[in-house]
Amino acid sequence: MLKIVKASLAITVSTFAFSNVAHADVNEALANICTIVQADDKGELRKKMRSVQSDFNLKLRDYYAGITCDGQSLIRTALTSNANEVGTLLVKNMPSKDLQAPEADGKTLQAWIAENGLQSSPISAEINGRI
Repeated sequence: MLKIVKASLAITVSTFAFSNVAHADVNEALANICTIVQADDKGELRKKMRSVQSDFNLKLRDYYAGITCDGQSLIRTALTSNANEVGTLLVKNMPSKDLQAPEADGKTLQAWIAENGLQSSPISAEINGRI
């Protein structure tokens, strides 16, 4: 009986230890995503998204809200950096309801785009097409 209790306790402790490591690894895996977006490197972003999905079973919508680049979301960063290829890839991989939702500052992407005069951007056209 004592062996069963010790074994279950050991399994529980090791499970928590590995789950903490997994969170740190996700942060490390996504560490340079802002640089990739600003550089408009669509191939590298696609590779990063695939590796995060295969290693941690996370899709873009799962970690999109948790990432900011100088206080802006990934799509806003793509818009301000003229990273049209990366921006359209991000928009295509996000659910349309998430594209309509207000971001951290309370503004939707469409309202923010209108405020900043970025309506002529291909990313803006992609957003309008998805919504």
